Amino acid sequence: MSRPHVTSPSSEVSLSPAGGGWHSSHLYYSWNRAALAGMSPEAIAAGSAAVIAVLDPASGDSPLRLQTSVVSGHKADFGLMLMDPDPLKVERVNQRMLASPLGHALECRYSFVSMTEISEYVPSVEEFGQRLLAEGETTDSPTYSAKVKGYADRLEGMNRQRLTPDFPAWPSTCFYPMNKKRKVSENWFTLTKAERNALMSEHARSGMAFAGKVSQLISVSLGFDDWEWGVTLWAANPEYLKDIVYRMRFDEASARYAEFGPFLVSYVCSPAEMLRHCQIGPQ
Repeated sequence: MSRPHVTSPSSEVSLSPAGGGWHSSHLYYSWNRAALAGMSPEAIAAGSAAVIAVLDPASGDSPLRLQTSVVSGHKADFGLMLMDPDPLKVERVNQRMLASPLGHALECRYSFVSMTEISEYVPSVEEFGQRLLAEGETTDSPTYSAKVKGYADRLEGMNRQRLTPDFPAWPSTCFYPMNKKRKVSENWFTLTKAERNALMSEHARSGMAFAGKVSQLISVSLGFDDWEWGVTLWAANPEYLKDIVYRMRFDEASARYAEFGPFLVSYVCSPAEMLRHCQIGPQ
């Protein structure tokens, strides 16, 4: 019996997203202290250098976005957020971590796989104009033309940030997965597009109150993970993370239709700072 021809994932088939978005992984690890206790100081120092090299955003094999952070609480010791058009380049960071000299002392506590996208609830320029008309504007009004042009100018940059985001230079970050409910009388997916648009518009207005304090990225995990979306927040102050989540839970889109997974709060740092914080290697 002849064997079927099998190609490697990257040899003939493009894994880059057709829509321009990026693949994303959130990875959370803990250190196995018993395994570390069996290593010599020299081996730990060499292993630490190897981990720093793996997590160097400037290295040739690094994904386009790589962020390291130390995690508060018992759920993990540190986290990685990775993004690239190539999902194998994203996953390779995890494999290189596990294959490093400290890999046997690493335990992955949580992972989340998703992709960036432009939400269906982001209004097109035409839809934005229709909203203005519904609010009483007229097409021959100078303010109508100015508002439509302003939105069109902003939309390109906003969509680029949604698909190929730059990570903000803020120290506090939080990640959590979420679903939309499918319960009797609370089934998000049986609402009309107009009803869902109205609820998401209210939700967006709540978030706008935190402009300059919190930056948000929503990635889609339908078909990739156990949850439907992942929410990553960055804030200038950790208190803002608490404030925005509290405020937005009063919106009907959240209060009635959303379900949430674990929250992981962490603080952005360099790989070397992460190792020092976790008491790994020379201090």
